[in-house]
Amino acid sequence: MNYKNSVKQIILPIVLALVLVGGYLLGKASAPSREGTAGNRLFIYPQTNKIDALLNLIEEEYVDTINKNELVESLIPEILKNLDPHTVYIPAEDLQEANQELEGNFGGIGVQFSMQDDTVMVISVVSGGPSEKLGIIPGDRIIKVNDSLIAGVGLGSDKVVGMLRGDMGTKVKVGVLRRDRPELIDFEITRGSIPVYSVDVSYMITDSIGYIKVSRFGRNTYQEFLTALARLKAYNCQSLVVDLRGNSGGYLDIAISMTNEFLNKGDLIVYTEGKSSPRQDVFANGLGSCRDIRLTVLIDEFSASASEIFAGAIQDNDRGLLVGRRSFGKGLVQQQIALPDGSAIRLTVARYFTPSGRGIQKPYENGVEDYHLDILSRFEHGEFYEADSIEFDKSLEFSTVNGRRVFGGGGVMPDVFVPRDTTAFSDYYFEIRDKGVLYQYALKYADDNRIQLQRFETAEALKTHLDQQALIEDMVRFAGSQGVEFNTNDFNRSKKLMEVELKAYIARNILDNDGFYPIIGGIDEVLKMAIQEIQAGHDILEFSESEK
Repeated sequence: MNYKNSVKQIILPIVLALVLVGGYLLGKASAPSREGTAGNRLFIYPQTNKIDALLNLIEEEYVDTINKNELVESLIPEILKNLDPHTVYIPAEDLQEANQELEGNFGGIGVQFSMQDDTVMVISVVSGGPSEKLGIIPGDRIIKVNDSLIAGVGLGSDKVVGMLRGDMGTKVKVGVLRRDRPELIDFEITRGSIPVYSVDVSYMITDSIGYIKVSRFGRNTYQEFLTALARLKAYNCQSLVVDLRGNSGGYLDIAISMTNEFLNKGDLIVYTEGKSSPRQDVFANGLGSCRDIRLTVLIDEFSASASEIFAGAIQDNDRGLLVGRRSFGKGLVQQQIALPDGSAIRLTVARYFTPSGRGIQKPYENGVEDYHLDILSRFEHGEFYEADSIEFDKSLEFSTVNGRRVFGGGGVMPDVFVPRDTTAFSDYYFEIRDKGVLYQYALKYADDNRIQLQRFETAEALKTHLDQQALIEDMVRFAGSQGVEFNTNDFNRSKKLMEVELKAYIARNILDNDGFYPIIGGIDEVLKMAIQEIQAGHDILEFSESEK
């Protein structure tokens, strides 16, 4: 099998999700004047904006009726293609959803669900949320919403989300089927403020090494991060792993606040500069709570923007060790500007630079499409597997505080490179993954054994129990019932990978991320390398002249 093609299927959708389709708002134009009758020629007054005049000309003179507003909306992205890939236009109907992820809350009923057999099954309920207060529990099936049947009618997850979410204070009726009840249970739920967490998990990997996973830099991320730090310090955390893999960024000020926790007074965190934005330097204030804690940061090809600010500041100040693969390469700062019709534009107003002076924005002169495909090109070039395949522009060489060489021109290169591990991949594994068999079986197993599994309060205890079960054999039988043909060689190659993923998915259905991450860490090569470096003392950066 061509594993590169399989990895392409994973990479490309994620890359496209990093950049929104953009646009720009145009003003109203003066009407064109008709002069003479020869050929019905039309002339535009010189003082009239050409684009405005063109739109009005089409509206008034075109052979068919045209909706000018629709024409403007379709024209906007075409204009922005000539700028940078991160200047984007957000239509009014999409703005609320676009902001929710970063603002940290939305109006809803407070459940996490999954579709099982075309039925909405509640996986977890938000602590203190509207559903928990009314007694909705994991395992409940939502059959009706506002008297409309939603089970077995082919509704997608997005449609269900749209029915359950709404403005805070509004009400929604749901009919719930519970395993031990023959009749539907009716609830009238008043939608409340549902938090969107950006710190996915924090836990102690060993007696002294703590781990925090940050998925985005939202409005509440800094406070969540401080809470996670306090939790780990209570367990005597001496070395900290901050995982920014897959983190596509967010608010610049939140990244700065988090970085400040680790740097000494006067250390430069970042500076920004643009045509209309004079250089602004941001320094640490010396009040950070983690200035003495040992630090390791995990990054990969999907760590972008604010993630790169954090990682670049830590690296350039020789404050901690970076482990993983080269980051995305987004060094542009956007400002969101509200427009009169309720839409908005996120306009690039400056570039940011790491403390050493690195501009890490990767090139985009060849157009948006080429920019989107850059990570795919990296993969095909072998960068995910060999650090030596990465060629740096020697003219963009900079120095850290201690004189180590670092390079600008596209992303942050980690101190310790960890290649992608594909040794356990096989055709059988990819078919099981692509058909969602692992996830479906884990969901079914957790639901069938929920009462027993809920006795376990930690990932370690739950894993110990799951280790004693014949899960993989039962999953293989389930896969066969889903049309996946068994292959002995492929199974042996991928067995450990599937076993760990299966137990992690089951644990997520019972303990959420507190169950998932400690178990999946057993096959996380980047995390395992970071732990090795910490235990060897390599996260304390002391370099000889030959290493500079």
